[in-house]
Amino acid sequence: MKPSAVQKVLGLLLTLFSLSMIPPVLVSLWYDDGAALPFLSAFGLILSIGLLILLPVIQRKDDLRLRDGFLVVVLFWTVLGLSGALPFVLAENPHLSVTDAIFESMSGLTTTGATVIVGIDELPRSILYYRQQLQWLGGMGIIVLAVAVLPMLGIGGMQLYRAETPGPMKDAKLTPRITETAKALWYIYLGLTIACVTAYRIAGMPLFDAVGHAFSTVAIGGFSTHDASIGFFDSRAIEMVAVVFMLLSGVNFALHFLAWNRRLPTVYWRDSEFRFYFFLMSLSTVIVTLTLYLTDTYSHWLDALTQGLFQVVSIGSTTGFTTAEFYYWPPFLQILLLFASFVGGCAGSTGGGIKVIRFLLLIKQGLREIARLIHPNAQIPVRMGAKSVNHRVVDAVWGFFSLYVASFTFMYLALAATGIDLVTSFSAVAACINNLGPGLEGVGANYADLHNPAKWILCFAMLLGRLEIFTLLVLISPAFWRR
Repeated sequence: MKPSAVQKVLGLLLTLFSLSMIPPVLVSLWYDDGAALPFLSAFGLILSIGLLILLPVIQRKDDLRLRDGFLVVVLFWTVLGLSGALPFVLAENPHLSVTDAIFESMSGLTTTGATVIVGIDELPRSILYYRQQLQWLGGMGIIVLAVAVLPMLGIGGMQLYRAETPGPMKDAKLTPRITETAKALWYIYLGLTIACVTAYRIAGMPLFDAVGHAFSTVAIGGFSTHDASIGFFDSRAIEMVAVVFMLLSGVNFALHFLAWNRRLPTVYWRDSEFRFYFFLMSLSTVIVTLTLYLTDTYSHWLDALTQGLFQVVSIGSTTGFTTAEFYYWPPFLQILLLFASFVGGCAGSTGGGIKVIRFLLLIKQGLREIARLIHPNAQIPVRMGAKSVNHRVVDAVWGFFSLYVASFTFMYLALAATGIDLVTSFSAVAACINNLGPGLEGVGANYADLHNPAKWILCFAMLLGRLEIFTLLVLISPAFWRR
């Protein structure tokens, strides 16, 4: 463990994060909403704290190890959640309590999209922009962005990249140098964002809303500049733009990179995870559409199709946008959609959940065990495409799944123990650990009515889901702290 290296990176990243307060100030000045002061105050406080942490060790040249990377990632996301809450505490509208401010900040940065704010349409433009910006920064991970500049300061970035993206990945790196990898990821991310803004504008969305919703669409976040979310615009064109970009953002960014680099769209269909992702979305859409039509939830089949498609993609990708109050749909659909969020997006995407590739590996492993019962002595490998999967990867996926279920169960029981009804408790934990946002019953519309202990439990759930379990829980292991 290198405390000075951890301190240096943490100070640097906090100093960089302070700059994120400048764009909301400019938005406030442009729209003259009188809400610039909270952001200026937050900028000064965060910058001062970052410099106080950074300056004592700025000349140190200690190497950053993998163990340090895990610690930096967890510390930074925790400190970032606290720092990002400052404007919400200092602002007059909304003037949130410390707990609510941290909940809103953590929800934004982890791209969960759960909100405690009621009356979003009445908020100053700068606050509206800031909420969307939090999700955009959290979408690909501020750590990956920072990796691009760390080598210039004499600190290797691969440790942070590995700590930020645990689990099965297509490639450890897209390019030979980690700096180039981070740049490649951000070029793709920025390109998708610009394309999404353009598409929303063509579909008829105002510029401010188009930028804000593009931020949360590509980040798979779900925050909106309106209480009614995408449903506010009542436009099929806007809804279909959202569907396309939610689907794209739920795909492994390594595939986007390869498809662009090789100018070969067939790269997508050759990937078994992408095919399974597309299959799950398609099957769920058919089931939801038929159920909505046959139960007369929507009397016209086109309404059933568009509403079903939108909510399946939004919840299945863990974005959390809404065009209808799906928590009033038939109970079967409510549970189906909530379970879809457990699968989530592909590995290496901005989506939450357990990830498609892990579910695919679990299914293949289950089928292999059935085959072994029939042929006990057979050597049956688990394959992804034409390649056999190393047994250690399969073991890691089973370990991840076990910890995910155990963590969910523990937090579900903890939430229920605070007096919240079982459906609200189940859906709230599911929506937060999957980084989804909207839940059922008491958290269908927002999380404002929950008491403070419940909000702190859910903040932990968001962080646990965003860091994919292992990165956070590894710090609890005694072995981590042994020399």
